[in-house]
Amino acid sequence: MSRSLEAAPPGAGAMRAASLLGVVLVSGVVGLLPARGDAGRGESQEEYRDGPCWVKRETKPDGFKEEIKCPKGVGARWRGEWKQEYRDGACRVKIEAKRDEYQKEVKCE
Repeated sequence: MSRSLEAAPPGAGAMRAASLLGVVLVSGVVGLLPARGDAGRGESQEEYRDGPCWVKRETKPDGFKEEIKCPKGVGARWRGEWKQEYRDGACRVKIEAKRDEYQKEVKCE
């Protein structure tokens, strides 16, 4: 008889299931580890696309910074060019908008 038509040895299915479970568990644990060494201190950085725009966010314990860049202003949710600075409680907020770029920075004392 051909090897492909023979029955699998007893316990082979359990061994495959156990090895698959091991791979899933290892990948899950690796996924939980912080991507950067400073993630435990409340710092993070992420970049992603929002439609045609690129968004970059940096978070720190004393505030955050957000930068949105839209090529040629396509997809921008703001209009015009302007700057604004104000206080929000114990935090200082700076906003700068251009045709194709929006930056917001919040620093708290």
